[in-house]
Amino acid sequence: MRLRPSLTFDDIQKIVAAAKNEASRYGLSPTIAIVDHAGVLLYLERPDTHTPLAIDMSTGKARTAAFRERPSSALEERVKERPGFLTMPGMIAARGGVPLVWKNEYVGGIGISGIAEFDEIVAKAGAAALDES
Repeated sequence: MRLRPSLTFDDIQKIVAAAKNEASRYGLSPTIAIVDHAGVLLYLERPDTHTPLAIDMSTGKARTAAFRERPSSALEERVKERPGFLTMPGMIAARGGVPLVWKNEYVGGIGISGIAEFDEIVAKAGAAALDES
């Protein structure tokens, strides 16, 4: 039997705070989704100014990063060569999803949406907060 670490509420609060702090440096408010290693939604925050589409985008990016154990931007690049990868259920081939890693174990993903070219920058900042704990 193998035991797997899992995200705690405190972990999620650290990740969210770091992501929001990074976004605020650019004067932005992102939609933030955090999922566990199985893609189950643990946290979602959508500013009033974002459309409901931001929910699906951020959650899909987080799941893509968690399932593939690499940034969702890697899938964005992969589909350029092999468009069949677009048929994977629940995956989003767009920048803004980053896996969450603790002590070399993949424990989930963070997805950021609604702030364009800053999506991945903010997601990386959130993920880095977990690395520091």
